[in-house]
Amino acid sequence: MKLTVVGGGSTYTPELIDGIAGRRTSLDVDEIVLVDPDAHRLSVIGPFAQRLLAHAGHPARITTTANLEEGVDGAAAVLLQLRVGGQAARRTDETFPLTCGCVGQETTGAGGLAKALRTVPVVLDIADRVRAVAGPDTWIVNFTNPVGIVTRALQQAGHRAVGLCNVAIGFQRWAASVLGVEADAVELGHVGLNHLTWERSVVVDGVDRLPELLGEHGDALAEHMRLPLPLMRRIGAVPSYYLNYFYNHDEVVEKQRVEVPRADTVAAVEEELMDIYADPAVVTKPEQLAQRGGAFYSEAAVQLVHSLTGGTGAERHVVNVRNDGTLPFLPDDAVVEVPAAVTSDGAVPLPVEPVEPLFSGLIANVTGYEYLALEAAVHGGRERVANALLAHPLIGQYATAERLADELVAQNQDFLPWARNSS
Repeated sequence: MKLTVVGGGSTYTPELIDGIAGRRTSLDVDEIVLVDPDAHRLSVIGPFAQRLLAHAGHPARITTTANLEEGVDGAAAVLLQLRVGGQAARRTDETFPLTCGCVGQETTGAGGLAKALRTVPVVLDIADRVRAVAGPDTWIVNFTNPVGIVTRALQQAGHRAVGLCNVAIGFQRWAASVLGVEADAVELGHVGLNHLTWERSVVVDGVDRLPELLGEHGDALAEHMRLPLPLMRRIGAVPSYYLNYFYNHDEVVEKQRVEVPRADTVAAVEEELMDIYADPAVVTKPEQLAQRGGAFYSEAAVQLVHSLTGGTGAERHVVNVRNDGTLPFLPDDAVVEVPAAVTSDGAVPLPVEPVEPLFSGLIANVTGYEYLALEAAVHGGRERVANALLAHPLIGQYATAERLADELVAQNQDFLPWARNSS
């Protein structure tokens, strides 16, 4: 099987390759193609990826190319992991909202909208070219943020696409270690949208162990999630750490005003990683890669690809998938992040218990924003940008949305043709 990684020059890529090396018996990959316009990154990461496989005794070969059509021809699955504009654009996303007292983050709020505007047109162009060369049945696994918006864009355009995030598998692995059980024995009651989710149950052998986590392991849980324990105990659920931007918005903004932007930290880590990858003596995944983020990304991605390309029966994964009535208060074409049964025919959401108003209200609100964000990303226009910002619960004020819209458009003119034409 041929697997193609678009954005293969990412410093994430060795994490994925390491996961493939560890799944030799269940994922029959004989060629992995890394596609990226950055020739220097490919010249470093390609050989390092090959050394990782060779050291693990995996027979797959790594090829690299800047030509998308060449890279996806014959691929069974295409993994998208893009960052349009690189860390420089991310830094802007994380800083310009702070001038208006709004959280600066690359996947939510004004920064998340900026990222969506840059990313969606590029991803749709890539997906159209994939379909033309590899065929309409080729699976696209999207790891590109904001995952929910990008995945809905792909599905709306008729592509076979499933979105993937590492939040669920990261919490599953943490809970398993605390409870002293195998990770695969833990089933999460995971519900919401990408980067807006709650764990409402942690089931092991038919028993919900969430009360135990909240009670006996509360302090460790609060530290791990970076959220107040009294909050989690009161709502009886574990929010993803991205809910910190909603539940502790003002406190987060004050910290962000004085802290080094995450983009700067990641850029420094990436520079160090590239130096390590370039060393021909290095044949295993370096510890520094954990600082890059994306813990357990490789496991989630490899398991999902295995299911989509002919796994043994339906396998359970938490993915970003078309709603189709799963959350009845959302439109069918909304993209939700829930457990699903995944086969080579796709992902079908598993039944979800009714969602409490405390969660459903915020889910519905952000879904409305995501619809408007996608409209702005596909059709452009400063007014569409302002409408999306006005709908976002972290912004929601006319004057603030107007200021942020102007700043967002000004900061992203190099990536938005309609913004250049309107200036």
